Amino acid sequence: MSAILMTLVDGSAYSESLCRYAAWIASRTGAQVQLYHVLDPRHALGKRDLSGSIALGARTDLLEKLSALDEQHGKLAQAQGRAILDDAKALIEAQGVTDVVTRLRYDDIVATVTAKERDADMILIGKRGEAAGLDNPHLGSNFERIVRACDKPVFVANRSFRAVSRILIAYDGGASSMKAVEYVARDPLFTGLDVVVATVGGESSDARHTDLDEAGATLTAYGHKAETRVLQGQPSTALGEFVERDGIDLLVMGAYGHSRIRTLVIGSTTTEMIRTCKVPVVLMR
Repeated sequence: MSAILMTLVDGSAYSESLCRYAAWIASRTGAQVQLYHVLDPRHALGKRDLSGSIALGARTDLLEKLSALDEQHGKLAQAQGRAILDDAKALIEAQGVTDVVTRLRYDDIVATVTAKERDADMILIGKRGEAAGLDNPHLGSNFERIVRACDKPVFVANRSFRAVSRILIAYDGGASSMKAVEYVARDPLFTGLDVVVATVGGESSDARHTDLDEAGATLTAYGHKAETRVLQGQPSTALGEFVERDGIDLLVMGAYGHSRIRTLVIGSTTTEMIRTCKVPVVLMR
């Protein structure tokens, strides 16, 4: 059975890049791309309960007009959703990927991911949704909810697609970063790509150097051209500058740090890297 890429598309400026990355991943792994567009269930045709408006003194004819508007709104939202899915499918197929299916759902987006991720190998989302706007420096409102809910790797697409040849694994010695090394070493998605494993810390940390060397050895054992680096400075700044300076095309990192408290939210370094980096990020649990 082929792998499955659960890809969440909307009308945002990130969806085109997201589809191009989905096509890139599918072409390297042979995965099926499953495109999802999730509509607010309140937009389902005839689903909104307006009976409470009677208590405000609304007349029956006004309620009928509101119901008609709701139904029209629902039809338009549904048509827009199908158009988004059709355009996304056409874009991916134009990249040579033929195994693409579409799904239109009325549901909470996190509930959709939770219900469907079991069969998926990776979840793909844009960094920001259509409601965020291009000038908004913050991540999308559903972003952290989805990452917290997922057990699978989450691919976060940046605004513009570019071919990937060199990747960086941000390594802090935690369980999720060690999992990231194993994932990159074994998964066919990363075959033939140059890999840098970098940590941020003092030069005197022998344990950190040993861990880093073991990570590099794991990658080399699976045929990767790997190198290791110890960077200095504040983690998000040092890693961000390295991404820009050394031609990194993709960042792989754990979603959380060491602290158990951070298992409840995305780590601060992770959030800052996703927010500021101009390359896609793969998050590992």
